Amino acid sequence: MSIVVVTGTDTGVGKTVATAALACAAGIAGIDVAVCKPVQTGSGPTLVEGDDDLAEIGRLAGVDRLIRGWRYPEPLAPRAAALRSGAVLPSRAELGDLILGSDAPDRLVIVEGAGGLLVELSSERATLRDLAGDVGAPVLVVAAAGLGTLNHTALTVEALGAQSVPCAGVIVGAYPAAPNVAEASNLDALAEIAPVRAVLPSGSGALDPASFADLSARVFSPDWLRSLL
Repeated sequence: MSIVVVTGTDTGVGKTVATAALACAAGIAGIDVAVCKPVQTGSGPTLVEGDDDLAEIGRLAGVDRLIRGWRYPEPLAPRAAALRSGAVLPSRAELGDLILGSDAPDRLVIVEGAGGLLVELSSERATLRDLAGDVGAPVLVVAAAGLGTLNHTALTVEALGAQSVPCAGVIVGAYPAAPNVAEASNLDALAEIAPVRAVLPSGSGALDPASFADLSARVFSPDWLRSLL
């Protein structure tokens, strides 16, 4: 199996854009790619209303193999969103089956989480860390650039290590064009926590697909992408 899980150190750190860039770069490198979003909140009553991370990934990355899981209308943590909508979260087994069912020979399946690593995603309160362990996948951590990111990133990587789930590295989700002292120094400090696989400029999600493809191909190493298979 060739599966990588993407999580964030917090909300709003650029996880969806980072997932799109990873998928786009892998496709440019000649890798068959699928992107799976097991749980989506804030989705609105239909696919064309509210948040739709997979649609944004498809638009930016040009990936058409998009696997949707369970959707809940309010932009809350999955457990709260499910309770408020009168629905239930999927079981841990159902989530694992969705991810594993996306796999195929020589395909890279990228799984985007909802929120951070320890957010509850299943009816048994399983987290994204649990799911990564169930499917044997490493986890990429999308981090912010500014103050606080070193603590949040270190805690996330430490939490992965506590359950022997491999960390595939760090992606900086939105790096400013004119970084301040903290943002500039944090790049080296993040690399001491885990390998920095890519640094995405702020505003990358607003690029047109062609420009986004050029950016994605520049920021990810093709050799590292192929090592994920």
